[in-house]
Amino acid sequence: MNDEMIRLFRPTFDVDACLAELKDCLEQGWTGQGFKTDRFEQEWKEYTGLENAYYVNSCTAALNLTFDIFKEQYGWADGDEVISTPITFVSSNHSIALAGLKPVFADVDDSFCLDPEDVERKITDRTRAVLFVGIGGNPGQYKKVLEICRKHDLRLVVDAAHMGGTFVDGKFPCLEADAVDFSFQTFKTLATADSGMLCFKDARFEKIARVKAWSGINTAAYSDYAIKDHKTYKWHYDVEYVSNCYNGNSIMAAVALAQLHCLERDNEIRRRISAKYDAAFSQYPDKIKLAAYAPEVKSSRCLYQIVVEDRDGLVKYLNENKINSGVHYVDNTNYRMYAYGRGTCPHAAYLSEHMISLPLHLHLTDEEVDRVIKTVLEFVNK
Repeated sequence: MNDEMIRLFRPTFDVDACLAELKDCLEQGWTGQGFKTDRFEQEWKEYTGLENAYYVNSCTAALNLTFDIFKEQYGWADGDEVISTPITFVSSNHSIALAGLKPVFADVDDSFCLDPEDVERKITDRTRAVLFVGIGGNPGQYKKVLEICRKHDLRLVVDAAHMGGTFVDGKFPCLEADAVDFSFQTFKTLATADSGMLCFKDARFEKIARVKAWSGINTAAYSDYAIKDHKTYKWHYDVEYVSNCYNGNSIMAAVALAQLHCLERDNEIRRRISAKYDAAFSQYPDKIKLAAYAPEVKSSRCLYQIVVEDRDGLVKYLNENKINSGVHYVDNTNYRMYAYGRGTCPHAAYLSEHMISLPLHLHLTDEEVDRVIKTVLEFVNK
C-alpha cells in the first residue's frame, strides 16, 4: 500500500503571480482596502456578469451583511422567516439567525440543493426570503426556486461559496438573485487565505454594505467636509450604524487577482477528475448515489460527494488505506440551536448520515484518483 496520505483538499497557488501582486502592494505601501480590492471587484463583475460586487473578508461576512441590510431596508421584523437548507456549513444559517430572523428548513433533492416543492410547502405569511446554497458548485433547481420567490414576492439570496466558476450555457446561473455571496476561503475553487464577495442586485444596498463593513463609518461625511473647508482631517466623518469591520484587504485581493486568471483552467481539472469518478461509480447505482447535475451545467466541482449505505465504515476503510475524506455537511437541525427543525427534512437527514466527500484537488495524480476509486469500490462491493 502507498504510504503517502491522499488529502481531501489541497489548494494550488500560482506562486509567481501571487508574489508579483503582493510585491506591488508592499512597494506601493498599501495593504488595506481600496487598491487591489477595487480592481478585483471589477474583474469579478466582468468574470461573472454580476452588476455589483463588494469585496469582504469572508463569505460569512457577506451573508451577515446581506440579511442585516435586507431586514433593515425591507422592514422585516424579528422572527420573520427565511427558508433555507439544513445541508450547508452552519454559517449560512447563522447569518439568518444573527439578523434576528428564523431559518425554516426545507428539504433537498437529488442535486443536494433545495427542493422547490418543499420550499413552496414551507412558505407562511411570515416568510420573507429564501437562501439557496449551490452545494459543490451545483445550481440544482435554482430556476424553479427563483420562480417561487417571484411568485410569492420573496427575496432570493444565493450562498455561492462553492460556485466560483459554475456556468450554465456560458453564464453564471444566478444573475437574477437579489444577492449572491461568494467564498474565496483556502479550500474553495478560487483560493486566498479567506475572503469573499457580496453581490447585490440593487446597487443601493451595496453602498450601505460599504458603510456597515467599515464599522458603520460614513466616509462621505469626511469628503463633504474636506471639499467645503479645504481640510484633510480624516477624523471628520459620521458613524451611521453600530456594525462590524467586514471589509476585505489588498493582500487577500492580490492573491485573488492572481488566482482568478487560473480559475477556468483549475476548474477544468476538477471536472476531469469528477468525470473519472462519475464513470466508475455510476456503474453501481444500487450501491453508490451521485449528485444529480443537469447536462447543461458546467460546474466548478468544488466538492465530489457520494452517498453510500455504510458511510462511517467507508470513512474508516479509506483512512486505513491512507485516503482522507470528509462530510459536507451535517444536517444543521442536529445542532441544538436549530433542533426545532429536526424531522422536517427526511432526505437531508438521510444524506447527513450517508454522504461522504472524496479527494478532489489539482495535486491529485491519475494514479491517486484510481486508488480512491479502487478503495471505494472494494468497500461497497465486499
